[in-house]
Amino acid sequence: MNLNSNQRIVVFLLVSIGLITLPHINHIPLTIFIIFNACLVWRLVCVWKTNLLPNKFVLFILMVASVFLFYQQYHSFLGRDAGTSFFVIALGLKLLEVNKTRDIYLVNYLAFIVATSQFLYQQSILMAVYILFVSCVLLATLVSINSQTAKTFAALKTAAIIIAQALPLTIILFVLFPRVQAPRWMLFNQQHTAKTGLSDSLEPGAISQLGLSDELVFRAKFKGQRPPQNKLYWRGPVYSYTNGKRWAELKNSKTNSVVNTIHFSGKAYQYTLLMEPQDKTWVYALEIPLIFPQKLKKNFQYQLIDPENINKRAEYKLTSYTQYNTGTISDKERGQNLQLPEKPSARLKQLVTQLHGFDRPAEVFIQAVLNYFREENFHYTLSPPLMGDTPIETFLFDSRYGFCSHYATAFVYLMRIAEIPSRVIGGYQGGEINQAGDFLEIRQANAHAWAEVWLKNKGWTRVDPTAAIAPERIEKNVNIDLQIATGIINFSTMYTDGSRALSWLKQTRQMWSNIDYSWQRWVINYSTENQTKFLSSLGINNLKSLAYWLAGSLGFISAILAGLILRQQTSKQAEEVRIYQLFCKKMTKIGFNKKTAETAQQFAQRIAQSRPDLAEKVNKITQIYSRLRYEKAPSNKEISTLKKQVKELSFA
Repeated sequence: MNLNSNQRIVVFLLVSIGLITLPHINHIPLTIFIIFNACLVWRLVCVWKTNLLPNKFVLFILMVASVFLFYQQYHSFLGRDAGTSFFVIALGLKLLEVNKTRDIYLVNYLAFIVATSQFLYQQSILMAVYILFVSCVLLATLVSINSQTAKTFAALKTAAIIIAQALPLTIILFVLFPRVQAPRWMLFNQQHTAKTGLSDSLEPGAISQLGLSDELVFRAKFKGQRPPQNKLYWRGPVYSYTNGKRWAELKNSKTNSVVNTIHFSGKAYQYTLLMEPQDKTWVYALEIPLIFPQKLKKNFQYQLIDPENINKRAEYKLTSYTQYNTGTISDKERGQNLQLPEKPSARLKQLVTQLHGFDRPAEVFIQAVLNYFREENFHYTLSPPLMGDTPIETFLFDSRYGFCSHYATAFVYLMRIAEIPSRVIGGYQGGEINQAGDFLEIRQANAHAWAEVWLKNKGWTRVDPTAAIAPERIEKNVNIDLQIATGIINFSTMYTDGSRALSWLKQTRQMWSNIDYSWQRWVINYSTENQTKFLSSLGINNLKSLAYWLAGSLGFISAILAGLILRQQTSKQAEEVRIYQLFCKKMTKIGFNKKTAETAQQFAQRIAQSRPDLAEKVNKITQIYSRLRYEKAPSNKEISTLKKQVKELSFA
């Protein structure tokens, strides 16, 4: 069949292809996207101007030029980005060749590959719905090409029915079919596909840049009571080394051993942590985790590490205590956390002396420094001034404007001058409660830095200097929406009791976030490990029982679908068939018996040849019956028309 003779089908195909490739505008180079759309528009024009279709020589030149530009961009045909771009270019060039039914089948196969490749970049529920929609449109193209009588809406309806019938089987296969982890060498090695706001080094003011970002970092759902807001410290990188301006992790911070035993007390908090993809191995556990999955490692700085959690979403079930005693400190660890790049300046030593850092117990000096921040003219701001080459002194004596990292680094520096082991902790503080799903959402704007000092008989103890200058930052949650809108630090109370009404917009966003949370947990994060746990809960512990479940479930669903389809067809056909059989009985009375192998049209022709006076009425009845029987679902009006025609059929 020549597709140029059916403009509707070609346009339908081109619209389908355009919808399928549209999301890739964010993933493939602009030049490649322009080449594809140029091919698409060219082919669309050729629907009405067939003489503009390129010949084989022009197609060859286009192919060579496209491959050259492609190779200039990637220098390889392997990898996620290169592979996706290659299929998009191939699809665009193939559109210029679409002329016969065979071509449209090949284009459809290419289009399905391009559509599913979108999941290599984004796995949100919105994207899944969109891909399902464009797949329905693409399938409707095949329906149209195989049924010349099917209109656009009818083709879409048929495609939707086919997809709806396939979904139950798809769900069964998704849940039960063994999930095989691909070998590492087969995984796409794409850099910068995920990110985290915190870095393995810290400079004063760096975290303030995250204060205007509402990017989701992780979600935490507690089993039972949540900790109070001022205890929600999510521990990340530990910065012990400093050159006076920059703070960094120790080189051996990835070690998986804890040098001493922690004594936990108070209430244990059990929770599930669902982390978004990041390019670090950090797991932001509530300080300090006691129970965690075996694949995680807790280093000697009490930070959780997942060596395999790179650029992928991950879920962890954890138990943490907010009250603990880390015990003694080794000489090596003491030295690491007293390190200074050079001898402190006279002004810094004078300040430590003034605050009794050399002649009073550590607890007294700590409180004196906090009072100094609270009582002097210090300010908490998202837009601190530049601190130059001596950020600690500039902040303490000159600007006195800073964000959490300024206060934490200055505090630790003063502690070390006073010979008190201390370090800066990076992570997140607080989180917004999602009322719809009853879980916490922690975003980049919740990024925070605090201090940790080692005290005799207490071990490593958290001290948050920010609480001295801006206690609302710890007691309340960051109002991210207002903070982004105004550029000024804003706080809001935690909605723990649901008494304060949220705006409808916020409620809608939280409801959607809850849907997305469930989607991420139960669909996207349905890994081999999670599948094994789920199947074990059903009593499926070996391949034999899994095979029985899989075969039984598929057979059961197939039987139900088959029954529904047959019943639907029977119910649709029953009335028109019954009326047509009445017509055949009438014909029998005047000597016309319908043969077994004879079609309705052949029967009508035989009657018309013998009884020309009945030809018009018989042909009309046959046409109505054939249309209802083979082309469309009968309506009550059409059934009534057929019944009336048969009833009014009389013989002279």
